[in-house]
Amino acid sequence: MEFVANREIVLPALNKVIGVVERRQTLPILGNLLVVARAGRVTLTGTDLEVEVKTSFEAEIQQEGETTIPARKLVDICRNLSEGAEIRLRVKDERCVVTSGRGRFTLGLLPAADFPTMDLEEGGFDFQIQESQLKRLLDKTAFAMAQQDVRYYLNGLLLELHATVLIAVATDGHRLAKFVTPLDLTLDTERQVIVPNKTVMELKRQLGSSDDPISIRLSERSLRVVVGAMTMTSKLVDGRYPEYERVIPGHSGRTATVEKDALKRALSRTSILSNEKYRGVRLSFDPGTLKLLAHNPEQEEAEEEIELEYDGEPISIGFNVAYLMDVLSVIDETAVIIHFQDANGSSIWRGVGGESETFVVMPMRL
Repeated sequence: MEFVANREIVLPALNKVIGVVERRQTLPILGNLLVVARAGRVTLTGTDLEVEVKTSFEAEIQQEGETTIPARKLVDICRNLSEGAEIRLRVKDERCVVTSGRGRFTLGLLPAADFPTMDLEEGGFDFQIQESQLKRLLDKTAFAMAQQDVRYYLNGLLLELHATVLIAVATDGHRLAKFVTPLDLTLDTERQVIVPNKTVMELKRQLGSSDDPISIRLSERSLRVVVGAMTMTSKLVDGRYPEYERVIPGHSGRTATVEKDALKRALSRTSILSNEKYRGVRLSFDPGTLKLLAHNPEQEEAEEEIELEYDGEPISIGFNVAYLMDVLSVIDETAVIIHFQDANGSSIWRGVGGESETFVVMPMRL
């Protein structure tokens, strides 16, 4: 196998597949990329057995063939070449030789036949969505996913398909994010799938803000997303997602409205003196004023006041400041509306006018 291509073509393709290659693998070949050179194109594939990413680019093929090459070493070599450099990759004597200008790099190989690939399931449901629409859906919800929860079904994002909308939900048991986007799916029955955390984060990294349509296939146990020349195939989480609507409180109760950026700045300052372990900040709602209070075991204390639209009874609620900052960072509107019942119940946070988004944050004892 031998091909020649420009660094500005090769490197973006490598960046698309490197994200799924773990730094520590149970199998040595999982640290490699499958490289296939045929019919004027080079195809790169990376996998961790749970998610697979494949992409391709045009190249001058001197000799067709396939092999597997150490992924991160190849990426590091290409990144450190000068812009516009021509790269020649050649397999010779059980070695891969990468040359560019006066540089020559010899890498080890593993047989392409040993590389595990993910087969596409038969059947499944196909639909299309705009790239920017899917990215917004993920951006609004992914932060609330659990990371390594024993309740494995929380370590992912719920996608719920209805006839006219696509709903994404994520929760780690302490906060919940839900976002609804309109989409004509022409479905007879509702479908639910749980997309693994790593797949969601990799999609977030790869998706852009274009209005180009991307293709998605949902099968019984897998998901396939096609964005331009990139194809991502992932296993789905096998489990039943909790009935999330039960934990979303009703709107009856108290309502407050606050300017988003003013609240973010006040939270950032106040949290400096919060307990480093629990990151708690107390929010006291009074007519016209929101007071923020934080303290730590060293008896240090921070207090802030900002303007607030609120005409209910005074109430004080403790929150994890990191959870509030995560919510505020994904709200697009300039003002935030907060619904709450009492100091012990969950609260709903939304941007004013953001009816398609719902962020639930549980209180904490301080």
